[in-house]
Amino acid sequence: MNKIKRCKWVNMSNPLYIKYHDKEWGIPVYDDHKLFEMLILESFQAGLSWECVLNKREYFRESYDNFDIDKICNYDDKKIKELLDNKNIIRNNLKIKASINNSKIFKSIQKEYGSFANYIWKFTNNKVIYEVGVTSSKLSDTISEDLKRRGMKFVGTTIIYSYLQAAGIINSHDKGCSLYKGKE
Repeated sequence: MNKIKRCKWVNMSNPLYIKYHDKEWGIPVYDDHKLFEMLILESFQAGLSWECVLNKREYFRESYDNFDIDKICNYDDKKIKELLDNKNIIRNNLKIKASINNSKIFKSIQKEYGSFANYIWKFTNNKVIYEVGVTSSKLSDTISEDLKRRGMKFVGTTIIYSYLQAAGIINSHDKGCSLYKGKE
C-alpha cells in the first residue's frame, strides 16, 4: 500500500487538517457558496493559524447560518452580540463586522460579474497557477487591492494568497507531496 505523502505544514495529529489537505486544499472551486464560506473563514485567520480556524469551522457554519449570504448581509447588532458571546468561534468585533460588510460586497460582485467565481477566476484567465514557497504574489496583491477598493476588510495580500490556495486557483502542494502537480 502506498503511503500518502503530504505537505510539510500538515499537522499529522489533527484528522481535520489531514482531511482538509487531502480533500479540499488546492482543489479548484467554482461554487459561490463555497467561495463565500472560504473568504469569510480566511478573513478570520488574520493573525492566527489556519488550523485554529479549521478547528472551529463547524461552529462557524452553525453560528453563521451555514454561510447563507442573504442572512449574513442582514445581521444586526443583536446578532453581532450573539457572535461576540459565542465562545466556540473567533470573537473579534472587527472581524465579525467585516464579515457582514464583506458579505454585502461579495453580493455586489456576484451581481456585477454573474458570480463571484467569474470575478475571482478572471484574474488568471481561468487557469490554475502552480507555485510553492511564497505567501503573496502579484496576483494576490492585485486581488487584495481590488477587494479593498471595493470596501472589503481583512483581505490583505497574505490572506488573499491563502484564499487563492484554498480555492485551488493557486496550487501550492509541496514538491514531495503526493498531490503535487507542478507546472502543466
